[in-house]
Amino acid sequence: MKSFKTIAATVSLALMLLSNATAQSIYSKSNLFAWCIVPYDVKHRSPADRIAMLKELGFKSYAYDWRAEHLATSVEEWKLAKKNNIKVNAVWIWIDANTDSPQQLSSANLQLLSYLKETKLKTQLWVGFHANFLEGLDEGAKVRKSKEMLDYLHAKATEVGCTIALYNHGDWLGEPANQVKVIEASGFKDVGIIYNFHHAHEQLDEYTDIIDAALPYLWAVNLNGMRREGPKILPIGSGDRETEMMSYLKKVGFKGQIGVLGHIEDEDVAIVLQRNLSGLQAILSSIGDNEALSTYGKK
Repeated sequence: MKSFKTIAATVSLALMLLSNATAQSIYSKSNLFAWCIVPYDVKHRSPADRIAMLKELGFKSYAYDWRAEHLATSVEEWKLAKKNNIKVNAVWIWIDANTDSPQQLSSANLQLLSYLKETKLKTQLWVGFHANFLEGLDEGAKVRKSKEMLDYLHAKATEVGCTIALYNHGDWLGEPANQVKVIEASGFKDVGIIYNFHHAHEQLDEYTDIIDAALPYLWAVNLNGMRREGPKILPIGSGDRETEMMSYLKKVGFKGQIGVLGHIEDEDVAIVLQRNLSGLQAILSSIGDNEALSTYGKK
């Protein structure tokens, strides 16, 4: 009869092997989502065609970016996504001082919130800010006005069962260090940061410090090919910096989701996404992330 110690050791080994088997690299296919695929598509796909495309490419989730002309079909699209087991993990919202303030949102943004309530879609709201929102303000005033807007947006999001994340879209409030200031000033524990490689060209020298500071709030990172001199949008694997940037995310233990970009207006977004998936696989091969590679199947 086996001793208690032998049985315990066997159980411990089995649990360790199970843990290793179920551990997932952040770059595994199931942890990817598609981003910038609604207005960026030369084929101007319908909601049904877009969901079909995502299924064909193997995406289980996507973030919904939109323009005014897409609002009318957003409810249809979200319902189709749910029916096809595609998660809408985020919805874009844009704040422009000409139409939005800490007291009132634009009619389009209010319509968006009403549709979220109607469909009971519980998701993240990724908030980007136009440069005009903080124009002419000093540092202290920028923090105060940003906090005031975040307070208002947080209340609106809570009403429809959603959460808020700040999106680095450039300018003062697109800097992660400033986003951290605003989040900490607000006192909210449920506000995140979305970090985009394609808005990070001017942050390359400080990248590791930025990630270290943002990590407690970092919910998602959107990948892009990165060269200091640009261009802004480059296929993953075509730059000379994204490999080290991706490796650092693993090194510091980032656990959020990874976005794969469309973001090219004059191309078929399915081709753009596939090109980025192929480049991502090439990088994973170069850094030896076999755990992630095994989830893609044959190239």
